[in-house]
Amino acid sequence: MTHADPDAAPRIGQVVGHPAARATADRIDGLLGTPTTRYDGPASAGLRRAWTECDLIVSHLALGATTRLIAPLLASKHTDPGVVVVDEAARYCVPLVGGHVGGANALATRLASGLGATAVLTTATDALGLTALDTLGWATSGDLAGVTRAVLDGRPVGLVRERPWPLPALPGNVAEAGVARTVTRGSHVETLPEPPPAVARIVVSDAAEVPAGALPTVVLHPRSLVVGMGCNRGTTSEALRALLDATLTGARLSIASVAALTTVDAKADEPGLVELAAALGVPLVAYPSDDLATRDVPNPSAAPAAAVGTPSVAEASVLAHGAELLVEKHKTPEATCAVGRLPVLGRLAIVGLGPGSHDLLTPRAHRVLSESSVVVGYRPYVAQIRALLRPGTEVVAQGMGTEEQRTAYAIARAREGRAVALVCGGDPAIYAMASPTLEQGTEGLEVQVVPGVTAELAASAILGAPLGHDHATISLSDLHTDWETIERRLRAAAEGDFVTTLYNPRSHKRVEHLPRALALLGEHRPPTTPVAVVRNAERPDQWVRIATLATFDVEWVDMNSLVVVGSSTTRVLPSGLGRQVMVTPRDYRWLA
Repeated sequence: MTHADPDAAPRIGQVVGHPAARATADRIDGLLGTPTTRYDGPASAGLRRAWTECDLIVSHLALGATTRLIAPLLASKHTDPGVVVVDEAARYCVPLVGGHVGGANALATRLASGLGATAVLTTATDALGLTALDTLGWATSGDLAGVTRAVLDGRPVGLVRERPWPLPALPGNVAEAGVARTVTRGSHVETLPEPPPAVARIVVSDAAEVPAGALPTVVLHPRSLVVGMGCNRGTTSEALRALLDATLTGARLSIASVAALTTVDAKADEPGLVELAAALGVPLVAYPSDDLATRDVPNPSAAPAAAVGTPSVAEASVLAHGAELLVEKHKTPEATCAVGRLPVLGRLAIVGLGPGSHDLLTPRAHRVLSESSVVVGYRPYVAQIRALLRPGTEVVAQGMGTEEQRTAYAIARAREGRAVALVCGGDPAIYAMASPTLEQGTEGLEVQVVPGVTAELAASAILGAPLGHDHATISLSDLHTDWETIERRLRAAAEGDFVTTLYNPRSHKRVEHLPRALALLGEHRPPTTPVAVVRNAERPDQWVRIATLATFDVEWVDMNSLVVVGSSTTRVLPSGLGRQVMVTPRDYRWLA
């Protein structure tokens, strides 16, 4: 399969004209990880050039000057570049135009985070923390402004999803037709009363036309359709577009919902197809002819079999892309066209929240949480990120020992077509919720595991560099693993001279496991081997103690602790003013 993706990174230009601006522009290049296009010299000329050449513009001019210069250039929010103004001291990042569609709000937020500045977002949805309907990556049609105003004003708005395409959280005044409104309080689910009559509508559909009603309506067109096309060599993009338009019109499907253009590998570089995909803003995906030849299609033909090695291109490539065939092959003397619909998949993200400090929550985790309509997790973990969730997010927070119920609930809600985040501390794949969730069965869902900073990494950073060489991680909890197996693994780590991190080292009931583990490890290392405990890593009540195998006191340890046992080469070294750090050398030759 070959895949030509037109969704390249946006071209960003920076309008600079003085030394401070150039210095800030250099910092921005570093933050973005790629050089931007610089427009130095007279600002008016530079800004006009950037307007025609870039997708996003960072203006280092004053807000008023930037406004006056771009005013004659404004045409449409759907085509104008996004503009972010950064002041001379780099204290503020202000999206001036193109906040949502142009990407200026997102760029301003990203720059502010990296520069230590403040992003000044004045669009109402961003100011209130609400989901903007034109930021979902889907085309919109209808009365976007009127419906958004009703949402912002708290007036009752109806939601109609023709299929269960997942949406981020919408505020409580948006009620989905035919879906009971509930609120979860602890382990109890309460049904809310019927909402008052709606004054506006949100419709999610891949249809070309939605029946008109008396209410102001905005239509969101999800990227749900796949168009398969085959053609003769040299067929123009205009001829292909005419066939595509006719096919979609006949099926009453929206071109705005096309997610991909598919074909056979022999046509991967066909100029007409390449140009059409670029014009639609979708990838051109080409499949091998021997793959397409195995597809069971309703309208095989001898002509493509002789020309490109498969009896079907349009229909077969739609099926190869995983779509259900909706519209069978339409053809002209030059080309063929078929249309399919991608299966609707609920979204389940298993999100690691890190050790607890907000600045160790990854940007990806933050983004996924903001895009989720349902958040499920252990009560303390949910509490630490509740302030980050959008209004209208369904929150299910439960106590210890309810892992199976939480996981099953998250999977069930995702199967209903929701965007669900199942949250856990640290990293979800390390003694956390990723493995039991995947084991329960997630076939038919779009699953994403979002990594987090696990407690082991946080503790290592606090201690210095105890994990600087080979290391092992072992949980002392025998709730899911029998103690004989744990002892066998401890012996192996001891014999291998691995630095060993002990998770779940001690509880009120399990008081003998940690002394036994230290004794097993001590059989293969000297009594002077450094041993450390980090309790409540990266939390306000963090507590750290470094000792040795001979002097370590297990009473320092509770279930909120991690114990790190050094290898035979681990050392405690002075650092800073009176501080000690725990280091396992990597044996770099240049240090000899």
